[in-house]
Amino acid sequence: MPDMDNIFEQDIMLQTVIEDETEFIPLLSTDEDDEKIVIDENINELPILPIRNTVLFPGVIIPITVGRDKSIELIKKAYKGDKTIGVVSQKDPEIEDPVFEDLNKIGTVAYILKVLKMPDGSTTAIIQGKKRVEVKECIQTDPFIKCSVNIIPKSKVRATDEEFIALVDSLKDLSLQIIKSSPNIPSDASFAIRNIESPTFIINFIASNMNLSLVDKQRMLEIANIKKRGTEVLTLLSKELQKTELKNKIQSKVKVDLDQQQREYFLNQQLKTIQEELGGGAQDKEIAEFKKRALKKKWDTAVSERFDKELEKLQRINPQAADYNVHVNYLEFLLDLPWDEFSEDKVDLNKAEKILDKHHYGLKDVKDRILEHLAVLKLKGDMKSPIICLYGPPGVGKTSLGKSVAKAIGREYVRMSLGGLRDESEIRGHRKTYIVAMAGRILQNLKKAKTSNPVFVLDELDKVGHDHMGDPSSALLEVLDPEQNGSFYDNYLEMDYDLSNVLFIATANNLSTIQPALRDRLEIIEVNGYTSEEKVEIAKRHLLPKQLKEHGLKKTDVKMDKTVLSKVVESYTRESGVRGLEKKIAKLVRSHAKDIAMEKEIESKLNRETVEKILGPGMSKEAYEGNDFAGVVTGLAWTQVGGDILYIEASLSKGKGKLTLTGNLGDVMKESAVLALEYLKANSEKFGIEHRLFEEYNLHVHVPEGATPKDGPSAGVTMLTAITSALTQKKVRSRIAMTGEITLRGKVLPVGGIKEKILAAKRAKIKDIVLCRQNEKDVIDINAEYLKGLSFHYVNQMSEVLDYAILNQKVKGAKVL
Repeated sequence: MPDMDNIFEQDIMLQTVIEDETEFIPLLSTDEDDEKIVIDENINELPILPIRNTVLFPGVIIPITVGRDKSIELIKKAYKGDKTIGVVSQKDPEIEDPVFEDLNKIGTVAYILKVLKMPDGSTTAIIQGKKRVEVKECIQTDPFIKCSVNIIPKSKVRATDEEFIALVDSLKDLSLQIIKSSPNIPSDASFAIRNIESPTFIINFIASNMNLSLVDKQRMLEIANIKKRGTEVLTLLSKELQKTELKNKIQSKVKVDLDQQQREYFLNQQLKTIQEELGGGAQDKEIAEFKKRALKKKWDTAVSERFDKELEKLQRINPQAADYNVHVNYLEFLLDLPWDEFSEDKVDLNKAEKILDKHHYGLKDVKDRILEHLAVLKLKGDMKSPIICLYGPPGVGKTSLGKSVAKAIGREYVRMSLGGLRDESEIRGHRKTYIVAMAGRILQNLKKAKTSNPVFVLDELDKVGHDHMGDPSSALLEVLDPEQNGSFYDNYLEMDYDLSNVLFIATANNLSTIQPALRDRLEIIEVNGYTSEEKVEIAKRHLLPKQLKEHGLKKTDVKMDKTVLSKVVESYTRESGVRGLEKKIAKLVRSHAKDIAMEKEIESKLNRETVEKILGPGMSKEAYEGNDFAGVVTGLAWTQVGGDILYIEASLSKGKGKLTLTGNLGDVMKESAVLALEYLKANSEKFGIEHRLFEEYNLHVHVPEGATPKDGPSAGVTMLTAITSALTQKKVRSRIAMTGEITLRGKVLPVGGIKEKILAAKRAKIKDIVLCRQNEKDVIDINAEYLKGLSFHYVNQMSEVLDYAILNQKVKGAKVL
């Protein structure tokens, strides 16, 4: 065996496989080499060498470096004897000292060609697989494993089997393609493939060399039929070729990308060098400016780390890249936000009270709540700001109150209109991944205020909408919750921001349209409408001076006394607030400004005649209609612009007892008329109404101003009184108005909007007001000044209403029923 020895000695260092560690490349044998070694097929027991990292196929030569004591003993003894051993792979390669149960049942009979002592003291055996063997029973475990075996004869294939020949040719072709495609396989391997003539050996050689798991190689060894084994090898080889081609394709693409990046990098470095020669790059200047501004910021560690991280990322980005401006804008926003920057509160309660009184007439409850907050702030030094919601009709000064509060305590003032807001991202901001992403308007307004504790007015909270873009009301829950807004999360900022020091003041006209969960977080302060006297005072103190200034006139150019202002209020406005009043005063001032500019000689003091000449005839006031007509009663109503009076008209006509309701009435209001009629039918004798009237006359109930929708139960007592008056043709008490819900049992129930209704009654010169007894508490809370000249009559039963409101006196020209 001199030639084989030379081969082993030349290649042993390259091809040694350490039994316990690495994989191997099997050495090559030929049919001639194979025939030199004859194995006794009658062998029935063999010493077993467990191997852990490979599977030995028949005909294949591999070097094995043995390290276990049992394995060394086995190799030494076998090499001195017949040099024949059984080689079986382990089921689990991790087992250090395998026993019989840890070994597979199909292995290979091997012949020890040579044993070498390596320079490091280890022992390497060169072995060649001969035939497959079945391991049956273990007959010895010490000093090494020895088992009874059964030699498996070779699978024979006819030399003329064309399918088998084609299979072997395909295996060779695929192997050559893989060798050519894979840079990790030596090109000399193709020489070996081409020179192997034995079909059986080419199958075993390729199976031994394939990049397969130990389980897959063992499975192929266990296939008895060589043709089936070849087919399995061909299948796995095809998959291996596809993987290799895909891997090469990916590597080629990556290489192209890397080449492009390297090219861009070198160009950018050259550009940077040129810019430095010309006086420094714009990017470097921008980054230096960011670092300089960051030194002045009062932010915590988390924000500082985030800023440094984003700045480092910016330095790595090409200024021409699309992401560059995104990162620049984000860093600028971080720097512009007022992190832990607060304006100093000037908590002088007396001064604050004077400022509030100077800017706003009335609004006592609101002013008291603001002063209470300032008092606690002064005593404690710090507190969570409340979320105040000013609720009331338009034009009463809810929005402008925020400016007065800011001035009173020396804070910055910002205002955000929520009317028509439908996109949740307007509150929380967009994520940076979106094109033209930006922060929410909450943080944008804080950036504008430049402090973290401004007075922040959220205007028109009740007019927030929602659609497929989200629900802004839900996003506002976190903003307007004192327990949560200390860590408000903005999608663009991607960090928590403390809003707990912001004094939020929300305004709303209608609480019913505010989400219940959001309303629960608000401290509701009702801002009611003004009386005529208050409007006159507001016009004198605020509206007239403001309009004179806006029109470039002096105080002496236009003068209006309280009589004139009262005329404007009563004859030209019908509102709870003063917005319409301001427009009328502006028209008077403009007319005077025109005459002054045309150098006409005019009186600076306006009188009632001059007002009527400029503004035209006054509108019909909310006036009492009188009690000369049967079936006409004055009711009180609440609207979004304040209180109002309405008239309920009832009339009878010959018919069959039909009830007709007109005046653009809602279902609830229609039901009140039906209830009143049914109650009177049930108690006709009690109220002196002949029952035949319900069958012989049609009843028509009408509420004027049919263009205006009307609904609600509060007109129940008014409809009851009007129907009763029509049926009895009796007078209704003079200058009386009423409001209250009725029931079929004869009860009168409380209603809302009492203050607004009382103000409307006072404007209409009403003297007596009928209310439910449970509404007495609402009247007690009203300023006594508003109640001058009014008498209140509280009732529990519908009969009490009729006893008081219906006089025992027929109207003039009463119908004979």
